[in-house]
Formats: sequence, structure tokens, C-alpha cells
Amino acid sequence: EEIERETAYPDGKVEKVLKNGCHLIFFPNGTWKKVSSDGKTVTINFFNGDVKQVMPDQTVIYYYADAKTTHTTYADGLEVLQFSNGQIEKHYPDGKKEITFPDQTIKNLFTDGQEESILPDGTIVRIQRDGSKTIEFSNGQRELHTAQFKRREYPDGTVKTVYTNGQQETKYVSGRVRLKDKDGNVIMDTKL
Repeated sequence: EEIERETAYPDGKVEKVLKNGCHLIFFPNGTWKKVSSDGKTVTINFFNGDVKQVMPDQTVIYYYADAKTTHTTYADGLEVLQFSNGQIEKHYPDGKKEITFPDQTIKNLFTDGQEESILPDGTIVRIQRDGSKTIEFSNGQRELHTAQFKRREYPDGTVKTVYTNGQQETKYVSGRVRLKDKDGNVIMDTKL
């Protein structure tokens, strides 16, 4: 672009106004700033390689060169971080966070302390504030983990519970109940 005028300031800053109306400002440390002709888009290229853009809608895009990370802040308060390994984090104005990991696992962190992870195979893991965990497998099985036990529910209605003391209880759809001690020895079986 052709330069319309150039101004050098005592502090070493140099401003160039281009014929198209853009302003270029060069700082002594190597940082430079470009302001669009309408003044609505500003790009700052920092001496360390970082780049900050302010868009007309007030979206701010900041690229951290060393970390190869882009941090975008939208006018509505949504923040999106994109990391060099492919991880993407969305931080919502209400405090909720959504993280998409490189393996495409999606983790939601809710403001009330609950968590939900959706794994690539369709498995869903939910963690409640009290630490209890529910796992829904893509094959229809479901697990519940609490401080007192771990329970697996099978699609056919069978329920197997393992208590913290090691005792196991299996309830079958038929009504049969089998109990085993911590060593796996059957202590009760109501075969029908």
C-alpha cells in the first residue's frame, strides 16, 4: 500500500497512514499495530510473536506464539481456547466449561460441581457433587459407584453389587440371589 504520510515520534514510535486509510504504528521494541481504515479492526503483532486482534464486533482473538494457543473472547463473554494438541476449551459466561480432548472425549464441568464426560465410544460418565459416579456404557450396561458399593446393571436386568468390604451380591431377573464373601466363596445362593 502507498503511504500517505509518516510521522516519527521522540519515543521512537513511527506511525504510517496509508492511502486506504489504515494506520500502521511501529514501536521501538519490534511490536507493531495495524488499525483498519474504519478503526473497527485492530491487530497488534507483539515482538515475541504473539498476535492480538480486536474485531468490529468486539471479539478479541489472542494467539500465544510460545504455547501455540489461541484464546478467543466473544462479546457475550464466551471464551474459547484452542491448544496446539487439538484440545479445545469453552468457558461460558455462567461458569460452565466444556473441554474437547484430542481423542474427541468431551468433558462438561457444571457450576454446581457436577461433571459429565462423553467418550468416543459413546460411554457417558457422570460424577455428582458427592463423588458418586454413574457410567452408562454403549452396550446398555450401567454402573453406579458410591462410597459404599459399586453396582453394575446389565441389559437383561441382572444387577451385581460389590461392597467396600469385598462382599458380592448378584440379583438375577429370575429372582435368584447369590452372595459371595470377599474371597469369592459362595455364602448364599437361592437357585430356583
